[in-house]
Amino acid sequence: MVKKIVIVIVVLIAALLIFAATRPDTFHVQREAAIKAPPEKIFPLVNDFRNWGKWSPWEKLDPAMKRTLSGAATGKGSVYEWEGNSDVGKGRMEITDAIPSSKIAIKLDFLKPMEAHNAVNFTLEAKGGVTNVTWMMHGKNNYFAKLMHIFFNVDRMVGKDFETGLSNMKALAEK
Repeated sequence: MVKKIVIVIVVLIAALLIFAATRPDTFHVQREAAIKAPPEKIFPLVNDFRNWGKWSPWEKLDPAMKRTLSGAATGKGSVYEWEGNSDVGKGRMEITDAIPSSKIAIKLDFLKPMEAHNAVNFTLEAKGGVTNVTWMMHGKNNYFAKLMHIFFNVDRMVGKDFETGLSNMKALAEK
């Protein structure tokens, strides 16, 4: 009887591991918000890492988080590094492209608790008195990430933070 139980457990684990291997090699998380402010007012909130503390959902998770800014003051070449508790981990962001009042591209490197290298884009599109802001992140799924995504929905988890950040940004920009 014990032998049969062990065989069933081994088969189930093997099936789970095989299923994980079939999962997508990439992930994509995207959220949007309509903000009643011109792109020129919203753009500096993202393009200047010194402003992220005003709206980023992760800034308040660890009041003792160490932050280091380097490189350019704003825009391309601007770097933000952080190290904090288990809620925020350790990582680095660098703005790789900035088209005034239109688009900001960021290279995002998580170092702890798990290493990951992703791309983040913010796009701003004016339509009348409203600016549609899109916050998007995408990256590669290694095998471990594929396995984790079976149990955790990254779009739902990170998307919730994006929604909070965009809501904070909206409140700030619409003042």
